[in-house]
Amino acid sequence: MDERSSSETETLLTRLRRIEGQIRGIQRMLEEGRGCEDVLTQLTAARSALDQVGLLLMDWHIERCVLGGLPADEPRIQALREALKTWTRFRLLPGAAEDLPD
Repeated sequence: MDERSSSETETLLTRLRRIEGQIRGIQRMLEEGRGCEDVLTQLTAARSALDQVGLLLMDWHIERCVLGGLPADEPRIQALREALKTWTRFRLLPGAAEDLPD
C-alpha cells in the first residue's frame, strides 16, 4: 500500500531536481572560491529543501501505510503531522533512531 500517485511522484522529483541544481550551484561556488559563509548558507538551504522532501514523503507514508483508512482530518493524524514537522525543525529525524533506547 506504499503507492504514490503520478502527481505525487512528480512533486517529489521536481523538488529533488531543484535540490540537484542547488548542489551544482554549491559546487560552482567552491570552484569559484566563494566565501565560506555564502557556501554554508547555500548548504543550509539545500539541506532544508531535502528535509522538506523527506517530510512530505513521511507524511504520505503515515497517511497511507501507517494509518491506512483513517480520515485525514482526524485530530490524532493532525497532531502526528505537527509532531513530525517539529521533529524536522529540531533536526531530530536524521539519525534519531540511534539515540532511542531499545
